[in-house]
Amino acid sequence: MKQILTTNVATSMYWLGRYLERIESTLYEINKAYDKIIDVDKDAGVKLYKKFYVDLEYTNANDFLDKAIKGEHSGNLIHLLKSARENAIISREYIEQAAFGEIIELNEIAQRVSRGSEKVDYNDIDSILSLISEIWGAQTRRGHRKASDYFLKLGKLIEEVDFRLRFGRDAKTTEIILDEIRTIFKLLNPELEIKISENENIMECLYKEMDKLIIV
Repeated sequence: MKQILTTNVATSMYWLGRYLERIESTLYEINKAYDKIIDVDKDAGVKLYKKFYVDLEYTNANDFLDKAIKGEHSGNLIHLLKSARENAIISREYIEQAAFGEIIELNEIAQRVSRGSEKVDYNDIDSILSLISEIWGAQTRRGHRKASDYFLKLGKLIEEVDFRLRFGRDAKTTEIILDEIRTIFKLLNPELEIKISENENIMECLYKEMDKLIIV
């Protein structure tokens, strides 16, 4: 795993992992809310975005899809896709070639959707999810782990913990993910150890330790 990374590259790989995981997880939740709006609960999208501290307004399921993807709010997925590309460019030499190409494809979808006057096409969501799945697969197939790979993985796992906490998902699985995060921290810096007390905010603790890891 011998690899010297600048703070800038380590940060970019970490945030690339977070953005990709955030986009993927959010789209899965959008899909579920979309179906509920059509069938059983018109306010499913409102409830979903409350978890992201966003007051989302829409008229129907298709309008929800459009507002969720490119509405004027902090959860705008087009902005997240563009941010993923920016971080990928900074850390280009540390990203598998196929994965980098797929990140560029993601940005092309973002550009097309943001420029278009038509509502978001449901197929765009499938395309984005498919590309992100291919990105994770391309990175995994590298067959060896370097520091850059671990920073990308940390971003993915920390974002996953954030989602699990927001949605109140199974605590046992969340703890398993936290154990994996602790293991990666140890691999990158044996002197750092994540300790979370019952009264401590898990995400704040992770952010604090992540800052130490990147600065060190």
